[in-house]
Amino acid sequence: MLLAEKGAVVMRSHASDAARALGACAEQVCRHYLSNGRRVGQYWIVGDVCNSPGRSLFVRLRGRDLGPGARGKWMDAATGEHGDMLDLIRAACGLTSIKDAIEEAERFLSLAPPTFASSHVRSQRFGASMAGAAQRLFASSLPVQGTHGEAYLQTRGIDLRLGNGPLRFHPRLLYRTGDATQLFPGLVAAVTDTLGRINGVQRLFLDPDHPRKADVDDPRRALGRLLGHGVWFGRRTSVLAVGEGLETMLSVSVALNGLSVVAGSSAAHLAAFNPPAGL
Repeated sequence: MLLAEKGAVVMRSHASDAARALGACAEQVCRHYLSNGRRVGQYWIVGDVCNSPGRSLFVRLRGRDLGPGARGKWMDAATGEHGDMLDLIRAACGLTSIKDAIEEAERFLSLAPPTFASSHVRSQRFGASMAGAAQRLFASSLPVQGTHGEAYLQTRGIDLRLGNGPLRFHPRLLYRTGDATQLFPGLVAAVTDTLGRINGVQRLFLDPDHPRKADVDDPRRALGRLLGHGVWFGRRTSVLAVGEGLETMLSVSVALNGLSVVAGSSAAHLAAFNPPAGL
């Protein structure tokens, strides 16, 4: 009995070590096992653990070593499944035991061994850099009134006097695809935490000639630290409506006479939203 218990402790220790090592190179893991997904800001987005195309499952690529918000943590917003990188490999490969998952992880890590400490430092610097870039982009944007952005909102039935609130307009947003770049007008929405600090932005690229979304593969893009946060509209009270799309939640706020709302950037971010105390 004691030998069995000791063996279980050793196995848990090996699993924890493997999960941390995989988390240190989370993006490489995702590119290998979830190749139908793509990186969106600090997250890898894919359909599910079976590598289906889609946006339900998100994997954190940057963050701390352990605990809540650790890199390598993932969640499927459609099913509620969640775990670490070792759990993901186990599910993606259809493995039935932790032992088999550890062996698969060790095989992968032997091909691309991570440098754990330096990776952690780089991830912290990267996160701070992206949040700073998001803050600068928002600060350089303009009020929405009288712009191409307001014309687009009106086609969606949204007529708000937004002023210098969480939503602004930028006439020349950079859209990058591989080595090619284009410039589009677009909306820039501030993604904030419960204290109102800007951690990122959502960008909606618009057609320069018509009040509609730009004809590109991905007219919505995020920048900065988004997980757990959202775009807040209205006065912060004890009642709050939280939903996925920016236009959807603006419409709800208009229809319900200024109800406080928060828009997430995807179903995955909606599932991870961190509400304030007192709701």
